[in-house]
Amino acid sequence: MADDLALLHQKVDTLTEQVAALTAHAEIQQRRQREFDELKNDAIPIVNHMIKLSIDELADIGTEFEIEDLFFMLKRVIRNTHMLLAMFDRVEALMGIADETELLGKQVFNYAVEQLDQFERAGYFEFARESWSIVERIVAEFDKDDVHALGDNVVTILNTVRNMTQPEIMNLANNAIGAIQADIPETEKVSTWTLLRELSNPQVRRGMVRMINLLKALDEQAE
Repeated sequence: MADDLALLHQKVDTLTEQVAALTAHAEIQQRRQREFDELKNDAIPIVNHMIKLSIDELADIGTEFEIEDLFFMLKRVIRNTHMLLAMFDRVEALMGIADETELLGKQVFNYAVEQLDQFERAGYFEFARESWSIVERIVAEFDKDDVHALGDNVVTILNTVRNMTQPEIMNLANNAIGAIQADIPETEKVSTWTLLRELSNPQVRRGMVRMINLLKALDEQAE
């Protein structure tokens, strides 16, 4: 009798647990149903509004759009799926290149700023400003006729500069400047006899020949 009573209590407990589980499951189902009903109630106006907008937009399109066109577009999209995927891969690659280019651009910009700062410290910009002032003075002093004349004689000017920069001409000019700057003592007497005696010096005679040739060249140019 005691065993039967214990078995009965065990069955009652099991039944109670099952009823509690079913009750909990029923509550969960009811809660989900309520949530679904709330979602449905919220979504129905939105869906109706979207349908209305779609109908209005399709009405604006009129006979220019047909359902066959939509199916044709979908078939082409499905048929060209590989091409679309390849295009997306290229876009992703371009995005990566764009990121690397942006990083490289920042490095180049920083390097350019550092170089400009070094040029500023070295005085390049100050030199450029002063050079520009020289250009402004040249433009103010010369007109277009002077520039035209300069263009006509630029070959002659360059030839003259080239000849003047030859080593022998530069040495001659340097020696002449040194001779002009040489100090002559005031106590030294320079008489006519002294000058005539210098004529026997071969260097003096060669110098006089050069001066005579120079005078002849000046006279020929004047004529």
